[in-house]
Amino acid sequence: MRNILFSVFLLFAALGTHAQELNCQVTVNSDQVGQTNQQIFRTLERSLNDFVNKTKWTNRTYRENERVNARMFITVTQYESDRFEANIQIQSTRPVFSTTYESPVFNYKDNAFNFQYQEFQPLVFNPNNFDSNLVGVISYYVYVILGLDADTFSLEGGNDFYRRAQNIVTQAQSSSYSGWSQETGDRSRFELVDNLLSNSFREYRIAMYNYHRKGLDILADNNSTGKQIIAGSLRLFETLISRRPNAFLIQTFFDAKSEEIQNIFSDGPKIDIVKLKETLNKVAPFYSGTWNEINY
Repeated sequence: MRNILFSVFLLFAALGTHAQELNCQVTVNSDQVGQTNQQIFRTLERSLNDFVNKTKWTNRTYRENERVNARMFITVTQYESDRFEANIQIQSTRPVFSTTYESPVFNYKDNAFNFQYQEFQPLVFNPNNFDSNLVGVISYYVYVILGLDADTFSLEGGNDFYRRAQNIVTQAQSSSYSGWSQETGDRSRFELVDNLLSNSFREYRIAMYNYHRKGLDILADNNSTGKQIIAGSLRLFETLISRRPNAFLIQTFFDAKSEEIQNIFSDGPKIDIVKLKETLNKVAPFYSGTWNEINY
């Protein structure tokens, strides 16, 4: 009886266990630097995986199955002593209700990623101080990932996460590292989070919510209605580009979504494809080849 009670206790304890926010795989590729001793890159990779997945980034409670799935690919292009020049590709997904499908939410490459790192150096995020560009950039993208994920489940649900990312940007302004600039057209980390919090880009936030929560999440149960809602969410970008042509956020949206959109509208119940293609070619002409492949 005692063993049974103990087993039940363990079961309930496991069910009540709360995980960190991310389930993120970090990969460090050093092929371009031709370094024979790969130990420091392997150590960096392990340290970053521990840092991202074991840090408590928020005060919110996440269960194991609620962790946000993401990947970070760091490609080191130059390395000397403790100085690294690299780029980082960030990808994240979110589950779609009633399916096993993971929908891409964010797919972005940041080419301005320079940092200093010594092997076995502890990686610790301090929200009140900018001590390391490595920690700063990774932490910034953690909050962007969490914010975008939250936006797909509730309207403007990512605000708190974006403000935390913006705080990192503010602290980084006094550093000499690239990628944090406020300069117009720089497409920097400053611009990305500034746009996410700006009312000038509110259509993007609405589209993120409508597309995922009102559209994708009902496709399995009502394919026709889901498609209509997704198509309507894409039309929101027409309003945005009329006010902000070549908006950074539009590019990031379709970098993640172009292939998915093609697949959604090439199968199942028909909608007005002619009108849909007109919208897509207007708001994302850089993917015109993909839109031309939409068919039944």
